[in-house]
Amino acid sequence: MKPRFMRGTIWPLAIAAAIAAAGCGVKSEPLAPGQVLPARILNLRASAAPGGIELAWPRPTHYTNGNIMYDLSDFVILRAAGGGPMTPLVEIPVTDQERIQIQREFTYLDNETKLGEGYSYVVIEETSDGYRSLPSNEVEIVRSKPPPPPSPKNFALPTPSPLPAN
Repeated sequence: MKPRFMRGTIWPLAIAAAIAAAGCGVKSEPLAPGQVLPARILNLRASAAPGGIELAWPRPTHYTNGNIMYDLSDFVILRAAGGGPMTPLVEIPVTDQERIQIQREFTYLDNETKLGEGYSYVVIEETSDGYRSLPSNEVEIVRSKPPPPPSPKNFALPTPSPLPAN
């Protein structure tokens, strides 16, 4: 007669216990909510464009704790007109998470502006878990006509500087 542990009922239980003890992945300390906030955008830019005011900023890549961010979900652009309060203007979804080539810079054209009026903007990033960054640097701009594009009629090459003598 075989011993009890070899009869067939003990082995499945032992295997199940070994699998349960192994766990399901990487174990790490839990992070405080402040450490998983997206890092703040520090170089928002604004410029005059033919249809309004164009905003541009680089893709945020890290959380405030320095870890790489993989769950960027969207951007919220806030605008203040004429020195008034900041109000949400638009939410821009990030749709390139599943792609091989990700977008390195984002732009938005605010075409609801008037020539000669001043505007201020900030951008806030949001993760898929709903964590929001602090507002970006604030940019202020007065909408003006953009400079005309270069034309062959008025284009001139710069005067070359003399070569150094040996």
